Amino acid sequence: MEKSSQVDYLVMGAGVAGLRAAIELARHGEVLVVTKESLGESNTHYAQGGIAVAMEGDADESLHLDDTLKAGDGIVYRPAAEALVAEGPQRVAELMEWGAVFDREGNTGDGALLRTREGAHSLPRILHANGDATGAEISRSLVAFARAHPRIRFAEWTMVSGLVVADGRIIAADVASAAAAAADSTPDRILVRSLLIASGGAGQVYAETTNPAVATGDGIALAAQAGAELADMEFYQFHPTALSLPGVPRFLLSEALRGEGAYLRNESGERFMDRYHPQLELAPRDVVARAIAAEGKAAAISGGPRAVYLDMRHVTGIDLHRRFPGISAFLARHGLDLARDLIPVRPAAHYLMGGIRTDLEGRSNLRGLYAAGEAACTGVHGANRLASNSLLEGLVFGARAARSMLADGLPFVDADTPAAVPIPLSADEEQRVEKLIADLRTAMWDYAGLLRQHSLLLEGLASQQECADGLRKLVREGKGSRRLSEARALSSVAHAILHAALARTESRGAHFRNDFSQRDDEQFRKHSIFNRGGSANKVVFEEW
Repeated sequence: MEKSSQVDYLVMGAGVAGLRAAIELARHGEVLVVTKESLGESNTHYAQGGIAVAMEGDADESLHLDDTLKAGDGIVYRPAAEALVAEGPQRVAELMEWGAVFDREGNTGDGALLRTREGAHSLPRILHANGDATGAEISRSLVAFARAHPRIRFAEWTMVSGLVVADGRIIAADVASAAAAAADSTPDRILVRSLLIASGGAGQVYAETTNPAVATGDGIALAAQAGAELADMEFYQFHPTALSLPGVPRFLLSEALRGEGAYLRNESGERFMDRYHPQLELAPRDVVARAIAAEGKAAAISGGPRAVYLDMRHVTGIDLHRRFPGISAFLARHGLDLARDLIPVRPAAHYLMGGIRTDLEGRSNLRGLYAAGEAACTGVHGANRLASNSLLEGLVFGARAARSMLADGLPFVDADTPAAVPIPLSADEEQRVEKLIADLRTAMWDYAGLLRQHSLLLEGLASQQECADGLRKLVREGKGSRRLSEARALSSVAHAILHAALARTESRGAHFRNDFSQRDDEQFRKHSIFNRGGSANKVVFEEW
């Protein structure tokens, strides 16, 4: 990347939230977008199902709001949800003006927008693109529009390695090459008026995840280290239907499949969701995921898992290969066909409802530090995100965060010291880091996954502490590499998840405890706030 001593606004992440913010910020200043790999390699790019948006007026918005509140299991922050559904149509219309193309009726491209239905939605409101490649289309259009702006620069294969805090304000960021061959590169310290973290979630903290390899929670961990509050970290959504084949990545099988009529069947061939929820396969994701775990005996504390299947063999009147081209192509590489076969599935970590605590304008408790998208927590998702609200969240709150960064108008402040130059890790040390990451991910899946309890969470904390201790030695020696940074981020995120999960002694939304299986509104109809100060860790619960 080009060396630079200062830039008005630094955006960490090139997904939907970061790009939408960058476009807004560039109207009034110079913007640097930092992305750890190539443009488009983000959770946004891999989003299949679509974008939920109420485009038919007030009644439609009211229903969308109600569905969002119900899915969030009692703790959705209503003003955030109201902003999401009210501003969503404008943001999506704007996106289409910038070149995003959604699927329409007919073959001419000018028919009515096609809409599908997904879990916990009361009606079809999900727009999709190229069948099952909505995220890729949104990413493509935003990247193209942003690239054409003269005030936006991109730093690909670059990572933010540290934040500089002075008097409770972020004044600079250290950035370095994220390419493996440049592990010993000299970081560049860049002065900023303000910085937006839009670096996505942290699915790689779990051994089983639908997230790409870049989703290691870097931004969340950097914010926490700098003193930012985190919120609702116990609420990690496990997508019910990831492909379950030995040796094959947990490829996401979109909820839109069930929206188009797919059934879930157990090993005996029974359609089982009627035993768990009246909405059957279109129940909220947390319900469906736990039902699959129960039917397949897939909890970590059980024996071996039995198969659970997605079945579309009965679906007629739709060309499944045309409707779901990406999914169909991936399945074909493994000898499977939606129209012909039962597809083996199991839950996998998918989306973090928690993150950096912000207000509705993206402000954190640190001046100069803002967050949007999956890295942030406004309370808009509560305990369980409504399907396909995430892309809309990135558009709405990315724009909001950018406007507040502009309105706050913070000045530059000089940083007294240059960025530290790390010592490269040896090959043996890199292998040790990989082992620590693998052990942590396995422990988080086994002890803090879909089904939790006090004893298991304590086992998870012991494993996380072992990881943290191993990494701390390398850090004290001045060592540094991309994987070491990612390992530290994953360890930090795991630490927050475990503490918040231990503190919430109830079951709500995506957080289910075997030892506290009921919802407790009297004590816990609140949001958890995690603040890591020095060696102390504090979780408190607050009403928003």
